[in-house]
Amino acid sequence: MGQPEGSSEASPGASAALEGKWLPPRRPTRQIHVGSVAVGGGAPVSVQSMTTTKTADVEATLAQIYDLAAAGADIVRCTCNEQAAAEGLAHIVPRSPVPIVADIHFHHEMALGALEAGVQGLRLNPGNLRKEAEIKLVASEARDRGVPIRIGVNAGSLHPEVYERYGGATPEALVESAKIELAYFEEVGFEDVKISVKASSVSLMIAAYRLASDTFDHPLHLGVTEAGPPPAGLLKGTAGIATLLAEGIGDTIRYSLTADPVEEARAGRQLLEAMGLRDRRDVDLIACPSCGRAEIDVIGVAKAAQEALEGRNLPVQVAVMGCVVNGPGEARHADLGIAAGRKRGHLFIRGKIVRVVPEDQMVEALVEEAERLVAEGVEARLAAADAGAEAAAEEDRRELLEAKGSDANHAGQRVELIRKTVSGG
Repeated sequence: MGQPEGSSEASPGASAALEGKWLPPRRPTRQIHVGSVAVGGGAPVSVQSMTTTKTADVEATLAQIYDLAAAGADIVRCTCNEQAAAEGLAHIVPRSPVPIVADIHFHHEMALGALEAGVQGLRLNPGNLRKEAEIKLVASEARDRGVPIRIGVNAGSLHPEVYERYGGATPEALVESAKIELAYFEEVGFEDVKISVKASSVSLMIAAYRLASDTFDHPLHLGVTEAGPPPAGLLKGTAGIATLLAEGIGDTIRYSLTADPVEEARAGRQLLEAMGLRDRRDVDLIACPSCGRAEIDVIGVAKAAQEALEGRNLPVQVAVMGCVVNGPGEARHADLGIAAGRKRGHLFIRGKIVRVVPEDQMVEALVEEAERLVAEGVEARLAAADAGAEAAAEEDRRELLEAKGSDANHAGQRVELIRKTVSGG
């Protein structure tokens, strides 16, 4: 997984490192890890987004996660508002190409269920989850599992007492809300925290984050909440996020748009590249993290593909998937990808199988097809698909399902734990 680098530009321009050298140094913060993605402590600024599907709909959610990863998201958040969502996460987490953060609002049981599902992060809203004992219980469980928590303060959902004390949603009120939550965490010895103090007002958001940066040494998650649809939403998000990044404030970002979340991920990635905070690369390679159904060494093949494709000036999104059962569907919006099945690789373009090659030729086939894709275009390459490729893929899918079953990741066991945890049984 890690933090994918990539660009959709056909001819990469000047190095982002050179573009970014005019910015002030980033303010030092602690470093935490959301799965394999480092946040803060000098790590590259990461891009986040959030799914809009029902988390209980595993296949739709995974497809959107892959779309987001292909567009530049390093971390993806999914809502966990009911037991079915927690159970869905048990199936989603082992198949996701990027770390998953569970979004929790009113019910601490959902946080506990999400932890059982194996999520790599939690987001708690102090204005909605208010009972001290419940907050400490969640923090203790996260501490024991090494799972970080984002204290997600929102100007629109401040605790009534804080709102009253400060006379409204002020920068001081937002920061105070985070301080109260952080104090609960500290009482149980939990410090693996990042903080956000979002507002829909750009000026309030900027002032709140400046104060938060002066107050905390924890990494900060930047965003203008409820920014609305593009283009106004993009302008508001950019105004707030870019202003702070230009001051050295911020460790991870999310655009909050009333739009396809892929637009959020793409905008975040493009902003960081434009500011010289992430490198531009000619190929954007994503890969599944491997799971119980994987037929190949996903990490090894992904690394070999990255090395083979790098530097060829091929502006394509490439996916390396561990199995043909789920791979082409989950990564259907990647320009090009390959999925393993029965000692052979299934090459797909935009989710459609076009060729079947021996396993030891997978990387070579990817490079060849990527070059043809750039030279000839998607439609021409789809038209040139090998006859029988789809049928061969379907045959491999059936045999893999028969050999490994429908629950190769043992998600069912996690679902049972979630049900016991959430119900208190």
